[in-house]
Amino acid sequence: MDLYQRHGAALVRKARRLLTNHADAQDIVQALFLELFATGRTEVDLPYLYRAVTHRCLSALRDQKNRARLLAQQDPTLRGVARTRCDDEALGLDLIAKVIGQLDTRASEVLIYRYFDDVAQDEIAELMGISRKTVGKVLQEVRDTVARVRRAGDEA
Repeated sequence: MDLYQRHGAALVRKARRLLTNHADAQDIVQALFLELFATGRTEVDLPYLYRAVTHRCLSALRDQKNRARLLAQQDPTLRGVARTRCDDEALGLDLIAKVIGQLDTRASEVLIYRYFDDVAQDEIAELMGISRKTVGKVLQEVRDTVARVRRAGDEA
């Protein structure tokens, strides 16, 4: 219970930024804590919790039916542009959802850490247990995927 009181609000804010829906964000965080308490893991660190929430949110976004429901709840004119930046270009939430659908788990996680959470590359490397050079390569893959998805959207 103390773990939820200390970190619950921050985790809900993180999940809400990714999912753009407060109720779904609360569900993700509550499910995480229920699982932790059910398995007896009551002493985990904050980086683990952030990573677990990120993975759960990415899974929810990958679920096509869930993604369609989330986007249908939002009026496109109110959504506006996400605060994320990729090579000095603002990325909308619709584009991010399409890009995440084409990336593997590791690349999606790097995208979220770098462009949503504003985490530096060396911190991402430490958090994920990979080299900084690998983070750079994965970010290049993300940028290439953004360009490919944009071109496909322009051609349609």
